[in-house]
Amino acid sequence: MTEPVAATHPHESDLGATRLIALSDGIYAIAMTLLVINVAIPAHLGDAAFHKALGDALPNVGAFALSFSLIAGFWRDHRRILTALPTETVVITRLVLLGLGLVALLPFPTALLAEYASQPETVALYAGTLAAIHAVHATLLLLTQRQVHPSAASSAAAARRGFTAQLGSSVLIFGLSVPLAFVNTAAAMWFWITLIPAHYILGHYHRRRPER
Repeated sequence: MTEPVAATHPHESDLGATRLIALSDGIYAIAMTLLVINVAIPAHLGDAAFHKALGDALPNVGAFALSFSLIAGFWRDHRRILTALPTETVVITRLVLLGLGLVALLPFPTALLAEYASQPETVALYAGTLAAIHAVHATLLLLTQRQVHPSAASSAAAARRGFTAQLGSSVLIFGLSVPLAFVNTAAAMWFWITLIPAHYILGHYHRRRPER
């Protein structure tokens, strides 16, 4: 979802952080696996019925591909955040668990999106879930910025701020698409594509900024 943060330092020797990372990896793996459950074609179909069922399965395949790529990005971001933490706190643990709960929920709105993409509630739920996951990750970064990078002037701290800005743009774009879905569901989904230029511009800006 976002670009790598420069010069992060793993602290996986901390037992609590190690357990959180292991739990996170497991939940992300399960969420990715559950996405494919809705991609199926009934057995013992004739030629005509098979081709019709194959065509009917395309929305499920599309929703699977979209959510799988998003969850993969979430996992990468999530692991990057956790491995940079020097210590685990109660607040951090609760935020991590909240994020994992939202990731575990994602197969449900994904299934709805495959079958009911024309319904505004479906698009709003899907976008709202994605916005919430990004918000959790951005909050984790903001709460631990000084812990991880005490010097705000360092290039690593600047890269981390760029990472946070990219996550913030994701929250904004997915969040804005929620009310837009009740006006035009197709426009709300096309609006998600603005993530690509937004992340590129923010990443480019924060890469150049330390050089000035």
